[in-house]
Amino acid sequence: MMTNSREHYTAERDRIRTAHLLPHDQRPVPAARGVHHVALLSSDVEATVRFYQDLLEFPLTDMFENRDYPGSTHFFFDIGNGNALAFFDMPGLDLGPYAEVLGGLHHLAISVEPERWQLLKDKLDAASIDYAHIDGTSIYFFDPDGARLELISDPLGEMYGHVVI
Repeated sequence: MMTNSREHYTAERDRIRTAHLLPHDQRPVPAARGVHHVALLSSDVEATVRFYQDLLEFPLTDMFENRDYPGSTHFFFDIGNGNALAFFDMPGLDLGPYAEVLGGLHHLAISVEPERWQLLKDKLDAASIDYAHIDGTSIYFFDPDGARLELISDPLGEMYGHVVI
């Protein structure tokens, strides 16, 4: 029986790829226009603004009260190409620390130009923020609340020289 082995997972991935992955010219037009925003939680609005705007250079674009939770702030950062990274704080709720769980966020990969990638890596060094440096194009690190981020210098739609979209 071949369960929980690398061969099993490889065979399962190959089965799914064969059953569902259409050649590029046969794929339907996507139903979506793109990612409007990805929403994360913030335990400290100002610390989040300092991290994302001052350190990572993603401009803060708006702040208003969360319509679903009075007193909560909903705020947005521009991450390029019409994409936004949004946050909610939830004052008065004990949400606990960040946790990776099934159905939750593993990491958020944000594409930056190679020159900007190096500049941001240098800023992380200057701020003594630990990261995992994966080859010369990708670094992983955590935001103030523990969400894992990746800065990747590959172009949008590519990963490690491979077209993924």
